[in-house]
Amino acid sequence: MFKASKVLLFFLLLGISLASIAQSDHPNDFRKRYTLKQVVVLSRHNIRSPLSGRHSTMQRITPHKWYQWSSAPSELSLRGGALETMMGQYFRKWLVSEGLMRDNEIPTEGTMRFYANSLQRTIATAQYFSSGMLPVANIHIEHHFEVGKMDSVFAPQVTDDSETFKALAQQQITAMGGEKGMVGIGEKMKDNYKVLEQVLDMEQSRACLEGDTCHFRTDDAHVYLIKYREPGMGGSLRLACQAADALILQYYEEPDAVKAAFGDTLRWEDWESISAIKDWYGDVLFTAPVVACQVARPLLRTMLEELQTEDRRFTFLCGHDSNISSVLAALDAEDYSLPNTIEKKTPIGSKLVIEKWENADGQIFATLSLVYQSTKQLRSMALLDLENPPMVFPIRLKGLNANADGLYPYEDVLDRIDSAIQ
Repeated sequence: MFKASKVLLFFLLLGISLASIAQSDHPNDFRKRYTLKQVVVLSRHNIRSPLSGRHSTMQRITPHKWYQWSSAPSELSLRGGALETMMGQYFRKWLVSEGLMRDNEIPTEGTMRFYANSLQRTIATAQYFSSGMLPVANIHIEHHFEVGKMDSVFAPQVTDDSETFKALAQQQITAMGGEKGMVGIGEKMKDNYKVLEQVLDMEQSRACLEGDTCHFRTDDAHVYLIKYREPGMGGSLRLACQAADALILQYYEEPDAVKAAFGDTLRWEDWESISAIKDWYGDVLFTAPVVACQVARPLLRTMLEELQTEDRRFTFLCGHDSNISSVLAALDAEDYSLPNTIEKKTPIGSKLVIEKWENADGQIFATLSLVYQSTKQLRSMALLDLENPPMVFPIRLKGLNANADGLYPYEDVLDRIDSAIQ
């Protein structure tokens, strides 16, 4: 289901689902030549409430009242739980169709693993997914700390505070803005900021009326790198990202699109523009090569161990968008822009899926894909199955050559992961 060719990529860019092209994508004898042996999933949690409460800075930068969430700040919402269950049900249908598991299977010890960061939204996402995928198995979700404490495997933290590292990291980060560096990054967001300011009505906000801030500046973003902490940012890009995040989540959760935009009627392009602020923020903090390899290393080690664990058929690792972003950057994935979603890089609930395939001669291959619910599927809570699948987008790794069926030699993928770790 997640194997890709040039034909598949063309159709995916047009937003056509896999179900409608499955027969044309692969030769009729594909399943006679290949057998799915293992799947490793790195998932972002599904829809959560904003990280900050109602009495936070977010309330000061708009005169409007934010959505009344069904969950406490940062926790998985009721809709997020339902959507993740649907995704788990889809994976059950897919894996059964590929012969990797039985319907209503109760897996034997060691064949499947569900491991989440020790936060409510990640544990709950993994629990809902497992309930959809294995509804009668009563799966235990592995997490290693008390709820609310970050697991170092999922915490994208800096582990090197040497001047050499920080200088190289700052150089790679500022290069994203061209000759103007961080100011250039801010200027790239100028039009995006205007859209967000208009939706928020920032000039009528308490923050503006009290002389604090009426607009997002383009010249004040700065990054700081502190040992044993996540890369951090100060300035308007950070504040704009927080506001964009809250607004996008509100759009997913609130059925009335006009109400979600505080009374404005936004075009699809406007929502994309707002979401792009989040994408830029994540890229700046987590995708500079030297930063990505460092912050993703613990998770890459875990993924490599899972791929090499004997008898393991399925692994579900549940973390955050920063995990997917940093892992893909560390693996030197080609740049991409996802179709049918306003979040172009790591949509809410999205999954990096690594599949291991074996051909009739015993040769092993691998594919990488991002699997996610489209914005329409998220808002409509569309049921997922093999006829109405989620979006599936192939991920390409620079410098690796796929075969005619779009599969990479398995050892090449393992070597790429190991290289990123080293």
